[in-house]
Amino acid sequence: MSEIIGRVAATEKFPATMDKFYFWTADDFRLNAFDVVKVAHVDGSFSFGTVENIFHITDAKSFLTNYISCDFGNTTVEAPTLRIGMNYVEVAVSFNTKNIYTPVKNDSPVMLADASEIEIALGLDKIKNKLPCGFLRMYEGHESREIFLPVNLDAQFLLGSEGAHLNISGISGLAAKTSYAIFLMKSVQENFSDCAFVIFNVKGKDLLALHKPNDDNSDAQIYQSLNLSNSPFENVRYYAPKNRYDNQVTSYLPQKDVEEYLAADLLKRFVYVYEEDRESLEMLFADIDDTTQTMDSIISKIIDPSDYDFGEIQTWEEFLNKVNELAQKGNAGNSKEISVLSWRKFKRIVNKAIKTDPMFVGREILERRECRLEDELKKISAGSVNVIDIAKLGTDKQAFVFGDVLKTIYKLKLGEYDGINPPSKIVVFVDELNKFASKDTAKNSPILREILDIAERGRSLGIILFGAEQFRSNIHGRVTGNCATLAFGRTNVLETTTKDYSALPSTYKNILTRLEQGEYLIQNPVFRSLLKVKFPKPAYKQFKD
Repeated sequence: MSEIIGRVAATEKFPATMDKFYFWTADDFRLNAFDVVKVAHVDGSFSFGTVENIFHITDAKSFLTNYISCDFGNTTVEAPTLRIGMNYVEVAVSFNTKNIYTPVKNDSPVMLADASEIEIALGLDKIKNKLPCGFLRMYEGHESREIFLPVNLDAQFLLGSEGAHLNISGISGLAAKTSYAIFLMKSVQENFSDCAFVIFNVKGKDLLALHKPNDDNSDAQIYQSLNLSNSPFENVRYYAPKNRYDNQVTSYLPQKDVEEYLAADLLKRFVYVYEEDRESLEMLFADIDDTTQTMDSIISKIIDPSDYDFGEIQTWEEFLNKVNELAQKGNAGNSKEISVLSWRKFKRIVNKAIKTDPMFVGREILERRECRLEDELKKISAGSVNVIDIAKLGTDKQAFVFGDVLKTIYKLKLGEYDGINPPSKIVVFVDELNKFASKDTAKNSPILREILDIAERGRSLGIILFGAEQFRSNIHGRVTGNCATLAFGRTNVLETTTKDYSALPSTYKNILTRLEQGEYLIQNPVFRSLLKVKFPKPAYKQFKD
């Protein structure tokens, strides 16, 4: 029989219930939130539970009693009255070995669980499509009792078919959202061969060396215990916006690395060509509150040029000249649908985005190291990692590129490109999701529309969204509501008071405010309770500023 660490205490005020019980334990015995304990129950069964809180009480009636005991508040005096004290632990029931969920009995022995029992208690023993998502350490602080346990989630609830999508939240810098998302993608790449990845680099140069090994190899043994290699990603390609200077890109990547990547054919400069990309213009208006839908009307005229002779235009320069002409008084054509004022508003937006940006090129033949993202992504191959660098672009053009890529992937999976068989799964990762799918995003935003389509219907097509943001409460509810797997990183007290965290016990909310870097609370449908997992240091090179 396992070591008994305490016994169930059911009182008038704190009774044992079907899903909760309390037990006393020695006041010097160390337990932590999320530790698993087991209780002998009826018919030879055992009930397992997760520690939610730990309390210490004495026989003092009130704080005043303790104060008086120390000579009315003399801090230098030891209290002459010996107080009887004890620790008691609050536990949430997670599983019973015979599915008997009647309350555990008073005075029943409480024990620590071994590794196999912890797997049973948390539901880890039933996982069929195993995907490593980290590890947990149980009973930390007891060297002789501490347990290291690899944790797998069920890939069916991350990549489909039972559920899909991942949302990661946590404050910037400490939560390591990007590192955890990339760790999960590495796990997917090594375990599921028919999956491709599209990764947006939205800040700095964090994700621009995924193919290079990390200089810090100290977590190699942890990778091995998770059945993963600690080598960097394979089959990586980078795409960055064209710069006006030869062999340069609009990126935070150092120029020596740009030249190295270009020479090794790892990097291409992406551009937009008017004839092929004018349909994506709507993405420039993602943050515009177009309640009258006049911008939509203008874009529809450009895409289907019936009234304004846009069909004869072949370059962005000609396009801007035409828009400028229509923005002049008396030149808006015979149509009464669109006013000159609307054309002027449209002109201001497209001029700001296009006029001086080398990413929008003429009709000339593209250079060998230049490409259109649509042309590249419609040929995406299984196992490939495609990093699209938009970190140095303005918010409007980040949205433009992001929306264009989502639209391309959607068309690819819908079979709109003849003769192309895409990978069965395409994972799209974007940090700072609040830029594109916050609760404040305009309802008519074409990018929000694309994201909602992926969140709600992408699973059936094999499009999987990995999104990350600082504050989960700021993300559109239809996005987070369709994510089967949630990862909560370190956050602040104000965030934990929002309704997005209302289901968490108060102790867990407090833990969220002091999680260490590399720790996450994970929720997945196969887990019987929330898990506090850790993950190893990245296997790829990280730039150090």
